[in-house]
Amino acid sequence: MNSRTGHFEPIAREGLSFVGIPAILALTAWWSNHPWLCVVFLIITVAIASFFRNPARRSPDDDTSVVSPADGVVMEIIDNSKGPVLGNACLTRVSVFMSILNVHVNRWPFSGVIRKISHRPGKFLDARDPSSSILNEHNSIVVNTDFGAIEIVQIAGQIARRIVWWVREGDSTIKGDRFGLIKFGSRVDIYLPKSFVVCTSVGSKVKAGVSVIARLTSQAKQ
Repeated sequence: MNSRTGHFEPIAREGLSFVGIPAILALTAWWSNHPWLCVVFLIITVAIASFFRNPARRSPDDDTSVVSPADGVVMEIIDNSKGPVLGNACLTRVSVFMSILNVHVNRWPFSGVIRKISHRPGKFLDARDPSSSILNEHNSIVVNTDFGAIEIVQIAGQIARRIVWWVREGDSTIKGDRFGLIKFGSRVDIYLPKSFVVCTSVGSKVKAGVSVIARLTSQAKQ
């Protein structure tokens, strides 16, 4: 079993080219004696760098909790759902919407081993649209755990046009570790088996790798 770690940079490496372009333009404007234009490009540079920020975090030190895979707001909690890959219709789906202001680096909600990764092209509907879970471009990662399979789905939105993942099938996952990101506004769905009970609510603000969104049932712990 392999575990892919890394990506500890304060700004995700996928964002460096986006940050570099306005930074160079700001420097050029300064040397060309256009201070106000320089300020504009500096603001753009800071805004993009903020979007790709990659803060260090510590996950809860227990084996019973599921943490949020994304920063944002819990948008939906749907029982008896079916994941894009998992055919079991008895799963609970928790959807987290990420605005353009949120950290967009995604983290593992639970420890296990990656069984399958499936990327599917699709539309770019507003990520708040319930149908975006099925119709939008998405990347699905199924993780086998000791308590059933969990499916994490990175979903592109209207602005987000690229999904990034840093893992392969067969890799081990460690709760709270970074595994990818979605560029510029989107959502992440997580499908949980009945061995977990959801302990968050619609409208709750959550942080990836930190906020507990579900826990093992008492039966599963035994």
